[in-house]
This record gives sequence, structure tokens and C-alpha cells, in this order.
Amino acid sequence: MVDPLAEDVSAWSTGERMRRYAHESLPLGTEAVAAALADAGIAADEVGLFAVASCTGYATPGTDIRVAAALGMAADVRRLVVGHMGCYAAVPGLGTVTDYVEARGRPAVLLCLELTSLHVQPPTADMGQVVSHALFGDAAAAVVVAPGDGPGPRVVDVVALTDPGTLDHMTWDVTDHGFRMGLSPQVPEVLAKHVAPMVTELLDRHGLQVSDVDGWAVHPGGPRILDVVTEQLALPGDALDASRRVLATRGNCSSATVLLVLDELRAQGRPGPGRPAVVLAFGPGLTLYAALLEG
Repeated sequence: MVDPLAEDVSAWSTGERMRRYAHESLPLGTEAVAAALADAGIAADEVGLFAVASCTGYATPGTDIRVAAALGMAADVRRLVVGHMGCYAAVPGLGTVTDYVEARGRPAVLLCLELTSLHVQPPTADMGQVVSHALFGDAAAAVVVAPGDGPGPRVVDVVALTDPGTLDHMTWDVTDHGFRMGLSPQVPEVLAKHVAPMVTELLDRHGLQVSDVDGWAVHPGGPRILDVVTEQLALPGDALDASRRVLATRGNCSSATVLLVLDELRAQGRPGPGRPAVVLAFGPGLTLYAALLEG
């Protein structure tokens, strides 16, 4: 984690940035996972699968091994690292840990940890870079999925859609000075084309309509993206307030962001018991992921 007011990392090599990622990710990840386990009332050594999603740093042994050891997870805990999927990684991560829990009957943990501040680029007049670094922030967020009918919503279904004709609209390239974000202003137009059909299909499979949804956890890639989702799904004006609040206070924290939005919804008591909620996230590909939850 870097405070740009205190440190200028724009000239750092990628190696320097990765060493800083390894140093910072252990305490941040450990704190996030410990809090999630305590909230769920589950001991670290009960965890059967520990998944870590990140696109902002790499090291081996990685955050998965170091955090698992720091918290006292069992030596035979399964570990999975989800890398370079970007902002939507939390949703396939949720789907994967849910499948494990249903198949094995043991708890699983997903940690999303992103340190985008490590990837500030050298000074440039490229407005795409200026916008990217104005939007992005750092965060570590974790969620526990447990068997049975415990507290909190359960994951009912996950769907994905990739538009291969827009591969260059959102990119994350490894350079000698960290990872460089490429963000096309056409991203909202692509989302406008796909988001309503995908969400409608997901809800139709479970006999639901948009009006039935009690909570929307939409990845706040930027204000315009939230506007597009609101318009295309014909949502009430306050439906994405949780996403807008996270964007205003935390920024776009890549994969961790949608988990922060879910936490905002939970603080509001949503979704209510037996009520559905929808999680939406978008990223490179251009890829859309959605999950249906039930309170």
C-alpha cells in the first residue's frame, strides 16, 4: 500500500513494486481473513479451501501460503490463486469456493487483495492513465462460505459473458514500471449492450424478475458504468447507492470492490431472509460476471 502524497513510486521497477506487494499483502490479507472468520464463527484450522484473488502483485511463496500459515490454517488446506482476472475476479472466486463447499461440506474462504497504488505510472499526458489512477484504490476484503443454513446470503448461481470483439477495451499490461492499465471510454457502451440480457437470463432461470431483487452489489468501475447499469435494468434511482458510496469513499479497488459493496448491503440488512440479491462485476475481456444470492 502506497500513499502517493508520501511516496512517489512512479519510477520504481516492477521488481521493486512486487517486493513491496509481498511485504504489504501479508498483514492486510491476514487482517481481512481473520475478521471474516471471526464474523462467521469459524476457526482457521476448519477451512478446507483458501482462495486468493489479485491482479496487482505476484510472489512465490505467495499471499495464499503466507496468510494461511499466519492464521494457523491446517497444513492440508487446499489453496487456489486467481490471478490477472481483474475487477470481476471476486465473482468466479465466489462460485468456485461455493462449489467446493457444496461438494466437500467444509468451509472455504475467498480473499480479494489489490494494491493498485503500486502501479502508478511515470508522468504522462494520457488522459486514460490520469482517469485510471484517479479512480483506483487499495483494499483487502474476505468472505467465508460455509455449509448449511448459517447466517448471511448463499450463492445460488453464477453466469458469465465475454465479448471477444472488445479485447482491447480494458487491459492490464506488465511493463518495466509496474502494470499499466488501459481503459477505453467505450466500456460503458459495451456494458449497455450486454448487461440487461445477461441479468434477465440469470433471473429467468430462477423464476425471478428485476423488481424481485432486494439488493444490487454492482462493481463501481466508475460513475458512468453505474449509470449505465441503472438505465439498462430500469432500476430505482437509489438502487446502487451502496456501490456509489464505496466508489466515493474507497475508489475502484479492483476485485475487492464488489465484496466491499456486499458489506455495505449487509449493513443495511439486505438482502432480507429468503430475498434475492444480484452481484455484478466487469473486467478485461471485456467480461461480465453475475451471481445470484439469496438472503
